[in-house]
Amino acid sequence: MKKAFLLLLLFIFSATITIACSYPEAKRSTNTSERILNIYNWDSYINPEVIAQFEQDFKATINYKTYTGMEELYANLKTKSSEYDLIFPVDYTIPEAIANNLLELLEIDKITNLKNIDPKFLNTAVDPKNAYIVPYQWGTIGIGYDIQKTKNKIDSWQSIFDNKSKNRIYLVDDSRLILGIALINLGLDPNTTNSQDIDRAKQYLIDRKNNFAIVDGDNGQIFLDEGKVDLAVEYNGDIVQIMSENGAIDYTVPKEGSIIWLDVMAIPKNAPHKELAQKFINYILEPKNAAKISNFTHYATPNQKALTQNLILPTDRKNPAIYPSQAILDKLVYLKDIGESLQLYEKAWQEFKAELKS
Repeated sequence: MKKAFLLLLLFIFSATITIACSYPEAKRSTNTSERILNIYNWDSYINPEVIAQFEQDFKATINYKTYTGMEELYANLKTKSSEYDLIFPVDYTIPEAIANNLLELLEIDKITNLKNIDPKFLNTAVDPKNAYIVPYQWGTIGIGYDIQKTKNKIDSWQSIFDNKSKNRIYLVDDSRLILGIALINLGLDPNTTNSQDIDRAKQYLIDRKNNFAIVDGDNGQIFLDEGKVDLAVEYNGDIVQIMSENGAIDYTVPKEGSIIWLDVMAIPKNAPHKELAQKFINYILEPKNAAKISNFTHYATPNQKALTQNLILPTDRKNPAIYPSQAILDKLVYLKDIGESLQLYEKAWQEFKAELKS
């Protein structure tokens, strides 16, 4: 995932890129007779070996384009859905996409490897029958930090809010995420639709605005690795990717609890190559391929067979930053679709960022 939740609406398309920069730019195909698959995903969120092997096995060409946030994906999905065959949204955006008729129904009988997925990731509240989505990767939101700067292990959101790291903290630019964390720290529901609670979380952030050096899209691991910040509220996989190169960096899911996310695969309405997209979904669900992806992204796989067959790197499987203990899992909350109340979060977030600039 490279994983982000709701970022500011971005209307400018990111350039068409290729996995590992190995494929030339290609015009997006809408010809259903061609063996072409148009994928729209996060950057660095799939192992290029899986792409190459699928192309070889199915004699197909994959065009891979990236987005930087869910709102960019959603905006393009509403206006250009027929340009894409497969997308990778976060689960809580699915009810709105279904309600707006933006997704194709899956032919589950053609996705036989769905049986490899851990049942706890199936038939969820956002799509009870898995009629539209298939799990892809999952993870947590927490704190990446430089222990040489903090001098101590971090285990609480208070390290973000206690004014001991003034102007040395990075926040991912996401209204639901950061306001949700403030709500958790206040003992409130991160899925609340109560305007007073949301305003309280906003004011909580404003009162501590001097702590925050950078509010940016999804690059906390870079700023942390370069020493520009001491702590970063980020997605676990992003932090884990630099931990192996920088021994001073660590990651924690705070003891107060945090947010768990599930990224899924879905086929946009009027996708030109639906059949090939379903073959690709089924291909990804093969344990060896699911493992290759998770071993590359350093996010957790929902593929139970990949885990039971010990295909996940032992260092990742034993890493609590990727696969948290049950005690931590019990404190994690999924973000939910909150309908029009999302506007309350976006308004509060803009007001907080305006205060930062002032």
